Amino acid sequence: MAEMQTQKQQAVAHLKFVRMGPRKLRRVADAIRGKSVREALVMLQFAGVFASEPIEKLVRSAVANAGNNHNMNTDDLYITRITVDGGPGGRFTKRLDPRAQGRAYFKRKRLSHVTVVVGEEPPKKQPKRRAGASVAFKPATTRRPRTTTAASQG
Repeated sequence: MAEMQTQKQQAVAHLKFVRMGPRKLRRVADAIRGKSVREALVMLQFAGVFASEPIEKLVRSAVANAGNNHNMNTDDLYITRITVDGGPGGRFTKRLDPRAQGRAYFKRKRLSHVTVVVGEEPPKKQPKRRAGASVAFKPATTRRPRTTTAASQG
C-alpha cells in the first residue's frame, strides 16, 4: 500500500497592484521572512517605514484565511514564504514631468504584487541575512523633565 504523506497546510494571501515600488516593499519583506506571525506583526506595527502598512494588512489577511479556510491554529503560524514582484509599472501609470525648452520626461509610477504564505511549521531553511534588510523602528522620544532653578522661580 502507498504510504500516507503528510501535506503541509499553508494559507496564501495576495495583494496586487500596490501603488508602491517593489524595492521599498522588499526591504520590509526581507525583515519578516521566516519569523512567527506574532513577531512579524509587532515589527510591522512599530516599524517607521511607510511600506509596512500594506504588508501588515496582507499578513493579517493570510492569518484570517488560515483560520477560516484551513482550520489552522492562528496562534502558532509562521511566515513560510513572502515574495514581492514588480507589477506593470511604467506601461499604465506614466506621468509627465515638464523640462526645459518645452520638453517632457516620463515618470514611471511603479506597482507591485505581494504574496504571503503562512504555515504551522517554521521554514526549515533560514533566510539569508542581507545588507539593508532591517526595518528601522521609530526612535523613542524621551522627554527630559523640567528642572526648576532658583533664577526661574523669581
